[in-house]
Amino acid sequence: MPGHQAKAREVNGDRLNGWLAQFDRIGRTGSGINRVAYSEADLAGRAFTKELFTQSGLTWRLDTAGNILARVPGTNPALKPILIGSHIDSVTDGGNYDGPVGSFGAIEVARSLAEQKVRLRHPLEVVVWQNEEGGTIGSKIAVGLLTPADLDKVARSGKTVREGIGLIGGDVSRIAESVRKKGDLAGYLELHIEQGGQLEKTNRQIGVVEGIVGLRWFEVTITGFANHAGATPMDQRQDAMLAAARFTVAVNDAVRSEAGRQVATVGRLNVLPNTTNVIPGQVVLTVDLRDLDQSKIDRFTARFEQLGRDIGAATSTSFAFTQLVNSTPALSDNRIMQAVEASATALGLSHQRMPSGAGHDAQEVAHIAPMGMIFVPSVGGISHSPKEFSRAADITNGANVLLNAVLAADTVLP
Repeated sequence: MPGHQAKAREVNGDRLNGWLAQFDRIGRTGSGINRVAYSEADLAGRAFTKELFTQSGLTWRLDTAGNILARVPGTNPALKPILIGSHIDSVTDGGNYDGPVGSFGAIEVARSLAEQKVRLRHPLEVVVWQNEEGGTIGSKIAVGLLTPADLDKVARSGKTVREGIGLIGGDVSRIAESVRKKGDLAGYLELHIEQGGQLEKTNRQIGVVEGIVGLRWFEVTITGFANHAGATPMDQRQDAMLAAARFTVAVNDAVRSEAGRQVATVGRLNVLPNTTNVIPGQVVLTVDLRDLDQSKIDRFTARFEQLGRDIGAATSTSFAFTQLVNSTPALSDNRIMQAVEASATALGLSHQRMPSGAGHDAQEVAHIAPMGMIFVPSVGGISHSPKEFSRAADITNGANVLLNAVLAADTVLP
């Protein structure tokens, strides 16, 4: 990675963290931050963010999907833009850092570049995606992956995506105008809190994201036979709950038996008839499987299905698997990872490569452009919680890395 400057540049960290402190008041309730997409708090948060764009000398616009965008021209008008940003909506009873750190960090990078009279070769675009927490809706639209059925999904605010797009100033009838094609962007960088505890565990300041894991969700229906809990001998039962318990343990054992960073979770169980004195006749459970290696996801899928057959035979039950979600891993671009690493090194910050176990808008943008992500530590590894917290110094470090990584990427991306 060639040096892009003699000395690493820095953002105004006090200003950035001041914005986050002010933003904490929007959507703050007794149970946490509630800026769910298309809610009144989300609208207030978007108004606050637009004002930050304006204060920072950036002329914002809405695309037809309702994403907020601003563009800073580069010195070479023939080059495609480098895009930076994140989201500002929250989960129910969440925290203040998931999303806003990256969105406000991107605005601060653009502002700092202007104040330091630095102009990129590429145009620089800043984006605040809408409704990331409800399924990366804004970025899905931007890469042409939103389906008509997605428009009728109900967000946490109770409004459909279709209604929400209109509410925030988009136009569902014209969302095709917001779609970007492969080659329309030079690259994409997103700053984000880690949402896990690896950086804190290893005492590293910056995470260089290798990629966003692929995700496969199954619904597993286990069918036995509901019968009297007192009158049915133990050796004559077709107990769906017993089969579910064995399967849950088997999934955990299978994933842990192999070296690697794969994870699997049995997260929800619905038991029928769910009565104290009746042997369960049916259990419907979910499995969440994630890894950065698609072949490993496929292999564990086959293994779980075989476990179901084996346990079904042993318990006189049957297993049926239905795939609910299947997203492939999104790998980071090596040039952008090197730019992030070089920037962290120039700033004297410790760093490590790591996967993202959570989904992000970057995984959607990866369909059309080289992408990379920068992680900063989450205290206690906590996120999607009122206890979510990242230290001001770490947030400043992340924004400084983003600033210098943008400058480095500007020299190596075509």
